Amino acid sequence: MVAEDKAELGSLLEILPPVEFCCIYGSKLHPNNKDETSMIDYIIGVADPKQWHSENLKLNKDHYASWLVHLGGTRMITDIANDIGVGVHFNPFVSCNNKMFKYGVVRMHDLIQDILGWERFYLSGRLQKPVNILVDNLDIENVNTVNLKAATSAALLLLPSKVTEEDLYAKICSLSYMGDLRMLFAEDKNKVNKIVQGQYHLFEKMYKPSLEEYASKNLLRFSSAGDKQVHIFQDCGLSAASTLVSSLPPSIRSAMGMKLGEKRILDDSGRVRQQVVIGSREEAAECMKRLVRRKVMVSSTRQAVAGLLTAGAVHGVRYVANKMRKAWKSWV
Repeated sequence: MVAEDKAELGSLLEILPPVEFCCIYGSKLHPNNKDETSMIDYIIGVADPKQWHSENLKLNKDHYASWLVHLGGTRMITDIANDIGVGVHFNPFVSCNNKMFKYGVVRMHDLIQDILGWERFYLSGRLQKPVNILVDNLDIENVNTVNLKAATSAALLLLPSKVTEEDLYAKICSLSYMGDLRMLFAEDKNKVNKIVQGQYHLFEKMYKPSLEEYASKNLLRFSSAGDKQVHIFQDCGLSAASTLVSSLPPSIRSAMGMKLGEKRILDDSGRVRQQVVIGSREEAAECMKRLVRRKVMVSSTRQAVAGLLTAGAVHGVRYVANKMRKAWKSWV
């Protein structure tokens, strides 16, 4: 993205209180997106959401639903985000410099927990896809490498022994949509393929370190075909599956251990740790898939309810209508 475009897309930050982290995600980053009416989506990380919203209400009261401003204020904004949603408050349909924005505000601690542990598997799923980072005071881009490796491991576990590189990125991209109820009626059914094909080279750049690491451990190898597609051949043995599972986030490994069993082993540093017992690769993959699907279903449903509450009736209906219009176009 050229500097001029980046400055233009980042113009909203000029009118907001200071932030610790900010990235652009979503359809606006797609090179083939010619829809000038689509919103620019932000994830914003702040140290203290309550204090940040208090400052932002003084600067940009019109960004919030009027009932929230008059009846609840800062406390209700953060209570709904934390108790009903997944810790993120979204302000959609914010107009700035003739562009429309939607920004989600999250506590930095919660963002990092989700990236490292898939505690909610909400924002971590968005950061498994290409984003454009505008502010990064705490080096979240580096922290996110743990998330990318975990996503690579999960996707490989769900795939057969031979796949294309595009298949892998599509599977990674689909992780955060498994169980998302919006995919049934309010999302483009071709969304995953459009994301991957539109940003293929960005996916390559993001996931190259993880793939090279696994190749160095002989867990996979690459082969270029005549159609210029890169094919990936992976080891589907139990030892390889165990290695992939060991790179999954703690919350997933722990839940898998409760269902499949655990054993104590000595790691390379001589410390005792728990390892998930894997009877078969297929069993481990299915167990992980169910756990991820449930996390996505719960988080996406909670956030959808919180979003409808905090966006207000007019914006809420407008947002759902826009989503359903795109979904309808993809189905017909």
